[in-house]
Amino acid sequence: MDANELRERLRGRFGDLEWSASESPRKQQRLVVPSGRLLAYLEFLKADCGFDYLLDVTCVDYLHYRGAKDRFGLVYLLGRSTSAERLVVRSYLNEPELEIDSATALWEGANWLEREVYDMFGIVFRGHPDLRRVLLPEEFAGFPLRKDYPLRGRGERHNFERITREQS
Repeated sequence: MDANELRERLRGRFGDLEWSASESPRKQQRLVVPSGRLLAYLEFLKADCGFDYLLDVTCVDYLHYRGAKDRFGLVYLLGRSTSAERLVVRSYLNEPELEIDSATALWEGANWLEREVYDMFGIVFRGHPDLRRVLLPEEFAGFPLRKDYPLRGRGERHNFERITREQS
């Protein structure tokens, strides 16, 4: 599906006002959608446009990024298994409203990917079946990939028991 066909399908379903599309220098299609309707766009892209494969879910913190209007950019990388085509779907979030609908109902693989974003950035995914930390202990306070997190941490390492090689 070329960029024009995708844009026409999006216009037919969602109108023109709330989304924007662009193309990277490498000809990869990009789509920016409102956070309140992200799940509706993902459903449409999967069911009607053939983007049946979830490649990745990640987040970008734009805290000190020059010209940024939003704090976080939530990024879903979708693929089409029939043509190896990729689509980057981005949605922006700002504090204190760091909640968005989970895509686990569409792709089971979103489970661990969304948990990682929650663990590292603190984005809460509504409707997620098991939203808990996946990389850090549950007792860990803070989200280490946020730009306002101190580079040396907040002393958390001293709160955890030291495990030696022999104990592991």
